[in-house]
Amino acid sequence: MTSPTNDAQKRILLIDDNVDAASMMQALLTAFGFTVETANSGAQGLALAQIFLPQVIFLDLGMPVMNGYEVATALRKLPALADVFLLALTGWNDQGTRAAVIAAGFDRHLVKPPDFEQIRAILAQHFEARATV
Repeated sequence: MTSPTNDAQKRILLIDDNVDAASMMQALLTAFGFTVETANSGAQGLALAQIFLPQVIFLDLGMPVMNGYEVATALRKLPALADVFLLALTGWNDQGTRAAVIAAGFDRHLVKPPDFEQIRAILAQHFEARATV
């Protein structure tokens, strides 16, 4: 992930009702060289995803009105986003949450606050795997 030119073509969407957390994560991912958009509600994120067509979505679970599980389920039903790499980003790390994350169609479960080197490694592995497909 050292080539900003290639990474800038890789789109990431952050959906988190915590504006400060989303801003921090956006700054980090932008510094890594990605094109990043943010949404601060589930409904806003779902709408933006259909326009932005990200390859990766970081999605908070505990949002009001439309939670992350509902957004994930809706995203997986959209043909244009069926293959999006979907990461749950949450403060919850119990067995029930991990099972619900899998059932909702997430690819990974990450606990807040995120380890930025772990995120960088996950994204590198994801995009390298996609490049060989």
